[in-house]
Amino acid sequence: METNSKETKSPNRKLPRHVAAIRLSAMGDVVMLAHTLRAFKAAYPEVKVTVVTRERFRSFFDGIDVDFIFADTKGRHHGPAGLWQLYRDIGRRNVDAIADMHGVLRSVVVRNLFRLSGYKCAKINKGRVEKWFRVGYNSRNSVPLKHTVVRYCDVLRRLGFEFDNPAPAVKIARPNPMGEKRGTWVGFAPFSAHDGKTYPEDMRIDAVRLMSERYDRVFIHSGGGAEAEFAAEMERTYPNVTALSGKVDMAGELNLMSNLDCIVSMDSLAMHMASLVATPVVSVWGATHPALGFLGYGCSPEGVLQADMPCRPCSVYGELKCSNGDYRCLRAITPRMIVDKVDEMIAKGK
Repeated sequence: METNSKETKSPNRKLPRHVAAIRLSAMGDVVMLAHTLRAFKAAYPEVKVTVVTRERFRSFFDGIDVDFIFADTKGRHHGPAGLWQLYRDIGRRNVDAIADMHGVLRSVVVRNLFRLSGYKCAKINKGRVEKWFRVGYNSRNSVPLKHTVVRYCDVLRRLGFEFDNPAPAVKIARPNPMGEKRGTWVGFAPFSAHDGKTYPEDMRIDAVRLMSERYDRVFIHSGGGAEAEFAAEMERTYPNVTALSGKVDMAGELNLMSNLDCIVSMDSLAMHMASLVATPVVSVWGATHPALGFLGYGCSPEGVLQADMPCRPCSVYGELKCSNGDYRCLRAITPRMIVDKVDEMIAKGK
C-alpha cells in the first residue's frame, strides 16, 4: 500500500460544500470507495457527500456520514432520458461539485452535463495504459501501481481538497448473524465473474474438505445459480459447513465477516468486503495481479497466493480465456497451500 505524507488544509481556498461521488458498480469497486470517503469525512466533516450508487450497496458505507442517491439503471435512470433524470435528481440535492469515481459512459454523460452547467467536476484516472503495460509481463516482484482507493482520493484532491490516504480499517465489534462463536471460523469465497479468477471446481471441493477438517466452522460466500448449488452441496456433505446464499443480506454478510478469523477469497468482492471490517484475508490470484492496484485495501501482502508465471497477468480484469487452455496459474495454488496460509495468517493475526 502507498504511504502518504501529512498534508494540511488550505484555509483560504474556496472548496465545494457538497460533493456528489458517482460510482454505480462493480461491487468491489464500490467497496473501495468507502475507504476513501471514511478518510475524506474525517478530514472534512463539514463537507456534505452524496454517494450516487445502487441501493444494494448502501451497507458498504455504514458508519460513514454520507447521503445517497440510488441509481436505477434498469428503470428510472435507464437510457439517455434516464441519465438526464439522474442529472436532475443529483442537481436537486444542491450539490456544487461532481466526483466521477467511475469513468464509464453513464457517469461521463452525467458529469459533462454538470460541467456544461458550470459545476466543478473531477474524474478518475484509472491508469489504463500503465496497467496494460503490465499484461503478459511477470510483475510478481515489481512495484505495485497506485491503488484504486488512492485513485479515488485523487479525484477529491482535484476538487481542491487535501487529505491523507486512508489508514486501513480497524476492527470494531459487530453482531454475529450466526450466533455465538466457538472455535475457529473461516470464510471461503472461491468464485468471481470470470473463469480466470474462479478457483477450479475439483480443487475447491478439496479445499472445502480440508477446511472442514481443520476449522470449527466454514462459511461459503457465493452468488446465486451454480455457485449457490455448489455451496449447498458442500453444506449437505459437511456438518460444519454453511452455505450463506439466501441466509444473510449484504449487511449481514459484512457482520459475519467481521467475526471470522480469516477469509479465503479470489480477486473478487469478498476480499474487499473483508478489508472493510479488518478481517485477515488469504487472496488467491490467477489471471489478474495484485500489483495492478486491486489488492484489498489494508490487506496484508503476506496473505497473497499467486504463481510465478511469465504469462501473468494475462489481462487487467481477468475476462480473457486462458491462452494455454488450462488456467495453470490457478491450478498451481493447491488447496493444501491455501489452508496452510490460512493457519499462518491466523497465527500472525494479520
